[in-house]
Amino acid sequence: MPGTAPQARSDQDTYGVVEPRVPLAEARVVLAGLGVTGRALRGVLESRVASLVTVDDRASDADHGALDADAAAAVLAAADLLVASPGFPPHHPVVAAALAAGVPVWSEVELAWRLRVHRLGTDQPAPWLGVTGSNGKTTTVEMLAAILRAAGLRTAAVGNVGRSLVEAALDPALDVLAVELSSFQLHFTHTMSLQAGAVLNVAADHLDWHGSLDAYARDKGRIYERAQVACVYNVADPRTEELVREADVVEGARAVGFAVGSPSPGDLGLVDDVLVDRAFHAAADDPDRRRSAAELGTLADLAQLGDQAGVVPTHVVADALAAAALARAHGVPAAAVRDGLRSFGPSEHRIQRIAQADGVTYVNDSKATNAHSAAASLAGFAHGTVVWIAGGLAKGATFDELVSSRADRMRAAVVIGADPGPLADTLARHAPKVPVVVIDPGDTETVMRRAVTAARDLAEPGDTVLLAPAGASQDQFVSYAHRGQEFARVVRELTGGTTDGHDGNEPPRS
Repeated sequence: MPGTAPQARSDQDTYGVVEPRVPLAEARVVLAGLGVTGRALRGVLESRVASLVTVDDRASDADHGALDADAAAAVLAAADLLVASPGFPPHHPVVAAALAAGVPVWSEVELAWRLRVHRLGTDQPAPWLGVTGSNGKTTTVEMLAAILRAAGLRTAAVGNVGRSLVEAALDPALDVLAVELSSFQLHFTHTMSLQAGAVLNVAADHLDWHGSLDAYARDKGRIYERAQVACVYNVADPRTEELVREADVVEGARAVGFAVGSPSPGDLGLVDDVLVDRAFHAAADDPDRRRSAAELGTLADLAQLGDQAGVVPTHVVADALAAAALARAHGVPAAAVRDGLRSFGPSEHRIQRIAQADGVTYVNDSKATNAHSAAASLAGFAHGTVVWIAGGLAKGATFDELVSSRADRMRAAVVIGADPGPLADTLARHAPKVPVVVIDPGDTETVMRRAVTAARDLAEPGDTVLLAPAGASQDQFVSYAHRGQEFARVVRELTGGTTDGHDGNEPPRS
């Protein structure tokens, strides 16, 4: 990790200037987006800036609706700062106008970082521990929060999950924040300095927003900039280590890898069924440091996240190791890692077992919104036992690697989405023996019922009907959560809510 900041990226630089011409309290601010994030931002900004103008293509209470390039330039000409929600990419007319006019563009994360308040009884804000990646962010950040709570710390999982980050940053009662960060949020984040940050993995996603895989990865890597204690990377994903090497960090911050296998000195990993720490287990000058390790827990502490046979999926173990690394960077004792992992339950819409009927299990992984996360989801099931419900907005990505690498898991596939053709064609090329049902996209209101009914008819006893779409949801649903809720609702209606003794919010336990 070099000690000097990288040079400007010339024509690839879509970050713009950082500082407004006037202090925030005197600034004329334009807020782009009035979704959940935008409304939280509006509530915070209204009393903290000189004036606030809102822009949203759909919200009826916005000051401006959709703006073309000329109209956006006129609005930004009278602004000192643009605060943009994640739905506004650099090429959006409003953002492009700000960049062209030299008006700084901040994300919610940047604003939250600048507005942090001191913790109760201290003269310092709560440190942030951050997580990004193409897959596993929510699970990891919620695992991290569980570990921090087990250590007796007041914390919250915030950012791209749970509570609004800007509201949490203004809460003096929190000791430390576990922050999920998307590539969108990181793009216009300029001064954040995490205590420790992790990139779990990098795979093609959101290319329509970023323009290229390199630009997407570069924005993921911004989580490491100015890191204070540790940059946590995935040993199995060399691109994440490369991002660490490119980062400009606080002196003394170190690279810490995690691996689902025996760890090298300075890393965390798995030895037999034991999660071990070879990074934070001993003082830097301890002569036995390279020959020793700390036990953080065992796979039995993750049994509640296992499959029907009690096997914990590899990606879940990797998420646990990343969460443990971040917690250990904060100084959490090994016992708290074990206790936090034991207490952690599965997230809604992430490998969520909904029901079992006639020997068929129904699993909701609606949060698998890209090919990488869908591949990880499919990998957790036995060969030839999955009826896969998939489809949605591809966001510029392709499905070839996903289908070719996971075709052996499929008994059949059911394709949804407003444009099912690309995925259906990929299945025909790379999985020609897998039966495929394409759901007519015409009636959006009934698409999930028709998909689940088709999947049920294709499944045999011992199979799993898995919703792991590999695409975003907004072509036919409000959000991935809405898509998952519709899947769960339809499954329970069609199966009579049968769960064979298991709570529908939890996977079966070994």
